[in-house]
Amino acid sequence: MVRRVVPGNLPAELASFVGRRSELREVRQLLSGSRLVTLVGVGGIGKTRLALRAAAEMERAFADGSWFVDLAALRDPGLRNPGLGNPAPGSQEVEHSGALAGLLAAVLGLEDRGGGLSLRQLTDYLAQRRALLVLDNCEHLLPACAALVTGLLRTCPALRVMATSREPLAVSGEVVFAVAPLPAPASGGGQRLDEIGRYDAVALFTTRARAVKPGFDLTAGNRTAIAEICRRLDGLPLAIELAAARIRMLSPQQLLHRLGDRFALLSQGSRSAPARQRTLRACVDWSFDLCSKAEQVLWARLSIFVGGFELDAVEGICTDELVPADEVVDLLAGLVDKSVVVRDDDGNDDGHDDEQARYRMLETIRDFGAEKLVEAAEREAFRRRHRAWYQHLVALAKAEWISSRQAYWMARLNREHPNLRAAVDDCLAEPGQAPAVLEIMVNLPGLYWWTTGMFGEGRRWLDLALARATAPTAVRARALLLDGQMTIAQNQTELGGRLLDEGEDLARRLDATAEIALAVFIRAQFRLYDGDLPAAMKALETSCDILSTVPQRESVDSLELRLGQLMMLGTAAGLAGDHDRADACFREVLAITEPRGVNHYRSYALGSQALSAWRQGRMTDVVALVEAILRLNRLPGSIDRYGAVQGIEMMAGAVASLRQYRRAATLLGAADALWAEMGASVTTFNHLVGPHETARREARAGLTDSTFAEAFTHGRAMSHDDAIAFALDEHRRPTPPPPAERSTRLTRRERQVADLLTQGLSNKEIASTLVISQRTAESHVENILAKLGFASRSQAAAWAASQQTSHRQFGESEPDDGPRPMITSGDGQIA
Repeated sequence: MVRRVVPGNLPAELASFVGRRSELREVRQLLSGSRLVTLVGVGGIGKTRLALRAAAEMERAFADGSWFVDLAALRDPGLRNPGLGNPAPGSQEVEHSGALAGLLAAVLGLEDRGGGLSLRQLTDYLAQRRALLVLDNCEHLLPACAALVTGLLRTCPALRVMATSREPLAVSGEVVFAVAPLPAPASGGGQRLDEIGRYDAVALFTTRARAVKPGFDLTAGNRTAIAEICRRLDGLPLAIELAAARIRMLSPQQLLHRLGDRFALLSQGSRSAPARQRTLRACVDWSFDLCSKAEQVLWARLSIFVGGFELDAVEGICTDELVPADEVVDLLAGLVDKSVVVRDDDGNDDGHDDEQARYRMLETIRDFGAEKLVEAAEREAFRRRHRAWYQHLVALAKAEWISSRQAYWMARLNREHPNLRAAVDDCLAEPGQAPAVLEIMVNLPGLYWWTTGMFGEGRRWLDLALARATAPTAVRARALLLDGQMTIAQNQTELGGRLLDEGEDLARRLDATAEIALAVFIRAQFRLYDGDLPAAMKALETSCDILSTVPQRESVDSLELRLGQLMMLGTAAGLAGDHDRADACFREVLAITEPRGVNHYRSYALGSQALSAWRQGRMTDVVALVEAILRLNRLPGSIDRYGAVQGIEMMAGAVASLRQYRRAATLLGAADALWAEMGASVTTFNHLVGPHETARREARAGLTDSTFAEAFTHGRAMSHDDAIAFALDEHRRPTPPPPAERSTRLTRRERQVADLLTQGLSNKEIASTLVISQRTAESHVENILAKLGFASRSQAAAWAASQQTSHRQFGESEPDDGPRPMITSGDGQIA
């Protein structure tokens, strides 16, 4: 059988094609449903290779051929095809379109008989042909390409076009596919060899390195260096291939050490490659030349950001007469269109109406911009602007902390941590700026360090700044106390105690009442964690008395400390068996936070109730309460690493007591990993040692050593999100517990709410029927779902309907099985 030869001119691959399986599949699907697909992305990201491979895989679908047209050579802005006749004067698009038509006609093999080839002749030739055109490198001729493609597609119904460009053609019917960098490891240290080898970036590096050094392979010895090379090169295929070529003379470790000047290192590409792709610098230079002057200036200034940025930061830092504030949106949009800046949707997900889009630059692009900023002699000026703006951002976050904006600020500060780190490092590097670091540190809410668990980094900043900013001020006293608190949290009790002593002594010398109250509170906090309830409660009461004399009772510092006092007092009282006092403390917390729209402290109240239930042996209630905590931890802007690990420790102890030994061992491993991330240990928090030791003892007794070790290791490998999902038992939750077992968990009010759910009432209607606030109704519904393990209102309604069948009334008395968990409502009521 003779194989049918499909016409066309697709170039053969000179090197193996690595990865991109899902992208190939998606591009093929897009091209099967759309007549114009444009692959966009920064230079060197692999647009051409992806387009050619996709075209080759679809070649047999185009009976009249797949044709590759490289437009990179058409660089002269005045280039025109003399055979096009008489275009309209001043119509540069027509001129360029004619030049492109001539190039395309030559590729298709159309014969010029001396009179020149017109665009009309080209469209006549393609009108009835089923063909694919691959137009490569359109970015420098966008108007001409847009005009040509529009004309062709309008008159050639069977024609399809795949274009590659650093920005879209922006014509009707265009489908844009953004080509992303190759997936690369976040780091190589904690991953197995086989896991690292599955990343496309690593596979490309290894394949290309083997081509210049036969026998080269990914090994346990070089895996970390190769993973870091691929990460620092952003998974950019061109950069990875240029780096791999250096393996002929450098080891991966040597190559990694020399990546500081990546443009000099990655300067010898293939002689057969286009000039713009023979070096990394040439590739990025091509993109830079395509930008307007104002876009080039903004590109350079954006390099001052680390880890991403938002529009308000760009407007606050990067603008002046060269980059006018009223043009920033358009200039930034231009850089996004040119694939210089990418929108980082994964980096901003706080779920609030005032959410801002977030942007980032690949490190290679950022490094190029940084060089341009130095060339313009603007680097120091914009570093100072960057530092001042982020000092202002932290101060604004503090001012709005005890408000409905708290979740937004928690999420925003998390996103901005790399920029905060850069601002602090700049302050520490400049003489006389250490006091600014102390200001940043004390303005960052105390809760920030507990929820992020970044005690080690916070301590490093504080230690360096305190050594340089020695003036006896209240800010220094507060910074010493914060340093001591984080040091003790990391189980360095003696050093932490000395820092607390120094901070409290300074506060007393300055008669700084708020700082004295804070010092006494921190000591009480760790006495509670040590299990010394009487001493903790006495110190907490003393701290409350001192704080009551502070004139600025409504300041953010005072309110935050008051909430901390109440949470600790409620916890201590609950552990001591004084449930009335614990309830009163939590009511006051809600009285402060509810009118201000603050929800974060609710999870801490639930944690205290879970500890109380643990002390009373009510393990089923512990599970329900911890599930509620972990669900709150998942809400946008509410991620709390300390709250999560505390909940997981209690869940481990509870499920071990309920004879779920393997699950308990897995949770212990997950908790161990979370503690390690924070640089802390469960041994610092005595109130968690009971659940922890119960889980360890019961699980070891109920499992073989190998099974325990396997489950523990599995848990330790989990991410924060995976650990929460496992603790919520989501991997095997579809089978609910029997209705009779659940019915004892709901309070009288919750049963009334569940009854109304069966009628299909909304939260607003439930609130009206029961004469409660809508927020309270929402809270009751949330508690019902958390207690019963349901994901939707309809599930809860179906369960409630089944209960009505057997219990006709929801007002019947509940069995007296001891104190039930006090799940607080949204308006301060106690369910």
